[in-house]
Amino acid sequence: MDSQKEKMLNGEAYQAMGRELFDERQHAKAELFTYNNLHPSKIKQRNQILKNLFGKTGKMIFVEPPFRCDYGYNIEVGENFYSNYNLTILDCAKVSIGDNVMIAPNVSIFTAGHPIHFEPRNAGWEYAISITIGNNVWIGGNVVINPGITIGDNSVIGAGSVVTKDIPANVVAVGNPCKVIKEIKEEDKEFYFKDKRFE
Repeated sequence: MDSQKEKMLNGEAYQAMGRELFDERQHAKAELFTYNNLHPSKIKQRNQILKNLFGKTGKMIFVEPPFRCDYGYNIEVGENFYSNYNLTILDCAKVSIGDNVMIAPNVSIFTAGHPIHFEPRNAGWEYAISITIGNNVWIGGNVVINPGITIGDNSVIGAGSVVTKDIPANVVAVGNPCKVIKEIKEEDKEFYFKDKRFE
């Protein structure tokens, strides 16, 4: 019979309050307590905590504290990863993030969910579905990414968006629910903001 952790990792309904998963969450909280309270100059120490906690990282990683996650080991980030303040990742399932991804403040990435009917929810059942974020993605401030989402390479998610469906590559998508509003084209690299060109 599968353990609750195995069920969690397999995307099945599971109970989160058993000893094994509770202890693993407590371990992550303890590591992040240290991380979030280190002096700002202790960048190498902070990065080492993330490298030990995460399932995979590139060489260049910078996450502005405070940062929170459930377990850590289900988070994989590529090269040149940057996140601004208050990133929260509920990594009950795998969160795969590609190379050159930038995340603005107050972003929430949720693999975890609960049944919509109150009886199984009240009985403690939950689930977790993995999230994939491609290469060269920029996620704006206050974005929420829900369970099971894939965001394609090179795309931009506008500030305040709630991502409830997959977003393809090479687009700007915004809103609640988040929808594609434009394709990113070659000529867009000439501009840094709206109609403002690089000199």
